[in-house]
Amino acid sequence: MRILMFLDSLRSGGKERRLVELLKNLRQMPRFECSVASMSTEVHYKDIFELQIPVHYLIRKVKKDPRILLQLYRLCREFRPDIVHTWDSMTAMYALPVCKLMGIRMVNGMITDAPAEVKPFSKGWLRARVTFPLSDLVLSNSQAGLISYKAPASKSRCIYNGFDFARVEQLAADAEIRSRFGIMKKNVVIMVASFSDNKDYATFVSVAQSVLSKRQDVAFLAVGDGIHLEATKAAVGEEFRNRIIFAGKQVDVESLVNVSAIAVLFTNNVVHGEGISNSILEYMALGKPVVATESGGNREIVLTNETGFLVGYRDVPAAASRINFLLDNESTAHQMGRKGRERVERSFSIVAMVNGFVDAYRSVAN
Repeated sequence: MRILMFLDSLRSGGKERRLVELLKNLRQMPRFECSVASMSTEVHYKDIFELQIPVHYLIRKVKKDPRILLQLYRLCREFRPDIVHTWDSMTAMYALPVCKLMGIRMVNGMITDAPAEVKPFSKGWLRARVTFPLSDLVLSNSQAGLISYKAPASKSRCIYNGFDFARVEQLAADAEIRSRFGIMKKNVVIMVASFSDNKDYATFVSVAQSVLSKRQDVAFLAVGDGIHLEATKAAVGEEFRNRIIFAGKQVDVESLVNVSAIAVLFTNNVVHGEGISNSILEYMALGKPVVATESGGNREIVLTNETGFLVGYRDVPAAASRINFLLDNESTAHQMGRKGRERVERSFSIVAMVNGFVDAYRSVAN
């Protein structure tokens, strides 16, 4: 079975990581032959080149370049895929007419988030309404995403992200990480996320300052970069600046999470709803209790009072209270972390994810 993976880029991100992990496993299956088409030459996941899977670049001269249709048609005529699997809404729009013209099955993987409301006539709403009816299968990484986009139940599936535990086998020493970032406190509360509109670092800073105003045994660590980084730094009060640490973008994120006692993820629910957050999976795989915004697919990962806590959007008092509780009750925090890791092993494994995709491809091909 030949499958063409079509996505907007191979920059760092959740769907890109998921694609690379899937390709690593499909490459070991003799009945599958894969090729990748990307609309950007920027590649952050360099290990894709080690797989010896062809990567083709279909580059747009303008944002909505109709010439991509011809480039994709030529690629499909050369590779002759049985299935084109699109990984975002723009590639779904490009692939749809080509697949229909050439009689190729199309798997539409554009659902990667789960907003509280997909507003009528928004970009996501329009692209879903155009592509869903003519797609052979619609995939989401969360049940919440299928509901948000009103995906047709008769041809939709949820395939959860899979976590590769090899990523947490070789970690930097605790002392090395603490020395690198000047962490002097016993406890660390970490958030790994981009400083983008989708994430709520304003709440992170407010929660941190609330906790730090009452205790001296903890530091807060923000990992990531983006357009709101400098503004977020400026919002930190002078008295807290040595205990709210901005690490920037890091390649060994797992090692930073490993030194932490608690991991958080605050989301801007006004513009974004989490699908299945790779950050939260990472937290739980490393045995950390989680405090996160009650948003989209977070309800499908974090079990309240079992693996962590979900709090309301921008509910600073509730988030601070949950963090203080976990800091004051180490045995409960450790137990929640252990149950979180067990949950990832059980429900969010690479094997389960790959089997889900394989079953989906076979159902479409048949």
